[in-house]
Amino acid sequence: MDPVRERALMETRRHFFSRAASGFGGIALASLLGETAQADMKDGKGIGGLPELPHFPGKVKRAIYLHMLGAPPQQETFDYKPGMSAWFDKDLPESIRQGQRLTTMTSGQTRFPIAPSVFKFAQHGKSGAWVSELLPHTAKMVDDLAIIRSMHTEAINHEPAITFLQTGFMIPGKPCIGSWLAYGLGSMNQDLPTFVVMHARHTHPKANVQAISARLWSSGFLSGQYSGVALRSSGDPVLYVTNPNGVPPQMRRRMLDGLGELNQMTLDRFGDPETRTRMSQFEMAFRMQTSVPELTDLSKEPESVYKMYGDDAKKPGSFAYTCLMGRRLLERGVRFVQVYHRGWDVHGNLPEVLPSQCKDVDQGAWALVQDLKQRGMLEDTLVMWGGEFGRTIYSQGKLTATDYGRDHHPRCYSIWLAGGGIKGGTVFGETDEFSYNITKDPVHVRDLQATILNQFGIKHQKFTYKYQGLDQKLTGVEKAAVVDGILV
Repeated sequence: MDPVRERALMETRRHFFSRAASGFGGIALASLLGETAQADMKDGKGIGGLPELPHFPGKVKRAIYLHMLGAPPQQETFDYKPGMSAWFDKDLPESIRQGQRLTTMTSGQTRFPIAPSVFKFAQHGKSGAWVSELLPHTAKMVDDLAIIRSMHTEAINHEPAITFLQTGFMIPGKPCIGSWLAYGLGSMNQDLPTFVVMHARHTHPKANVQAISARLWSSGFLSGQYSGVALRSSGDPVLYVTNPNGVPPQMRRRMLDGLGELNQMTLDRFGDPETRTRMSQFEMAFRMQTSVPELTDLSKEPESVYKMYGDDAKKPGSFAYTCLMGRRLLERGVRFVQVYHRGWDVHGNLPEVLPSQCKDVDQGAWALVQDLKQRGMLEDTLVMWGGEFGRTIYSQGKLTATDYGRDHHPRCYSIWLAGGGIKGGTVFGETDEFSYNITKDPVHVRDLQATILNQFGIKHQKFTYKYQGLDQKLTGVEKAAVVDGILV
């Protein structure tokens, strides 16, 4: 045999056996233990996770991330800047811009005219948080939220910014947050994936839509079993989850058993752990043929639930429907749910497009938090809402009293969190009068990632995976700190 290939195979075997006890071995053991494993899952202990995790008792068992793809403008949502009215069409002072790197979409402009928001704001709740009129339902729950107005990132374009937020790196190829959690903490159910991804439709035809791909929910250098599983909004929720006509479940079971024997022979011969991954995924797919139809059958949801989520919840693919489906996934033991809603890239036509974008998501996000709260799930579920960066206070392109657009802005933006261990009624961080620079309590993307892991009981510095000779981490090698100011 080629000595180089032989060495590679031996390394693969060592890699497999070093984690078999905590990974696939845990899955096999769970299937043998039956009721005992189920009891452990009810206590929040995952099947197949690392034995040393969690590092300490976490406040949450599960999370849902509502990603507004394209970046909502903070000036029209949570970062109220009334003083900008007096600056209409005046140039942004160079002392504020400070030579900041701009995208090619506005770097050629001869002027950077300030565009005050045309939308009204009001204070809400005991916290007195300022919220735009575009988000009336969100405004009703500000005392459940921690609003961070001082998020910042290093990426100035969508693809690297989204990748950075999801994986901790701007270059693709690293595991995303959901995959890290699936790998570290394992599964809380045996019949559904640990990590699920859904895409919600936007409604405005002029909304600027960003392209995304499956690498955003990839497991990167981790085993393929930790990748996110995308649920579709039409047809079969998962491709090929339904048996072809004339193929009964018994025949499918015999086929999988035969395929499993062939895969086992391949595994015994080559020792490639991805063969074992395929075997476990085939078995999961077989179990999903029963669990997914039950999951996606919303006919038993009471009218009170639909009233809360709104009429759109009855329309597959809408954001409200996706939020309701997200709640059903979480209550069935899915560890991490990622929801993408596109159309937030408001380079132009902002006053026309943004109200539709906000209406798409406002009631659904509010209902999700209320639904989880009513079911006693919010106390151990983390809910997150936000984009990948912010928008500029100056207008991109032509500015009028009724029309303007905003370019990408990495220096500051706003997000909110709710649920387990989050201090409701908190407004954290401040920006200058132009919503351009952070003046108090900056929160970097890495700090957010460290905080998410912390809520699951994971110390981000100690959660590593050896790859290419390095101890890889979600938060990378640069400084990251848990945002204690938003935690109880």
